[in-house]
Amino acid sequence: MNFASLRGPLRAVREYPRRAPLTFGYVCLLLVGYPWVYYGLSDDRSTTLLGYVSTNLDNLRDHPVTAMLGSVLFIQTTLSDVASLEFVGSLITVGLGICGFLAWAERRWGKARAAAVFLGGHVVATLLTAVVITVGLRNGWYPEAVRQASDYGISYGAQTVLALGTLALPRWGRLHWAVFVLGWALGGAEWDGSVPDFATVGHLIAAVLGFALAAVLAFRRSRDQVAATPSEQVH
Repeated sequence: MNFASLRGPLRAVREYPRRAPLTFGYVCLLLVGYPWVYYGLSDDRSTTLLGYVSTNLDNLRDHPVTAMLGSVLFIQTTLSDVASLEFVGSLITVGLGICGFLAWAERRWGKARAAAVFLGGHVVATLLTAVVITVGLRNGWYPEAVRQASDYGISYGAQTVLALGTLALPRWGRLHWAVFVLGWALGGAEWDGSVPDFATVGHLIAAVLGFALAAVLAFRRSRDQVAATPSEQVH
């Protein structure tokens, strides 16, 4: 084994807490919260807590701030059943989304802006999904039970960051990445007629938010580069 080839990755892991302290702290919080809520609490207490922070229609009407902020403190998908497809989803949201691209956003734009992107994607996608659910209930697309559905976790924010992460890739890989971000969200969709389940709707909305932000940032960067070119030629 060529140990010299491991120096770069090992150095990146060692420097991770320093270079992305907010993301590192958040990941630690999620990893502590997972065994606590699923194995430390009784089933009744766990169900009650997760039900309280679920961002369903009833909770958004009764305690919206607590539900939306509390929701991002827990992981809804499995971290223990490594042979399941659900674990693959955890690798995408927690591994790529949070550990990867949220840390990248923090290093590039700072803690506050990275947090704003993640929380903004989570909140806006949640609220727009609630609008879709409300319209769906009126038109019979969803059953009434969806008002109290269990819907918590980090996936909307992670999906926004995954889409924004398009900017971190070379140009030749961006289209492929966009297809992946949208495709993995649609891959687990449950369809009732022509309408996917509300969680899939939320993931697609979150992705659109991330892609839109990426497009705006790319446009601004291109505009700034064009504006700087004449002055550089003068000097």
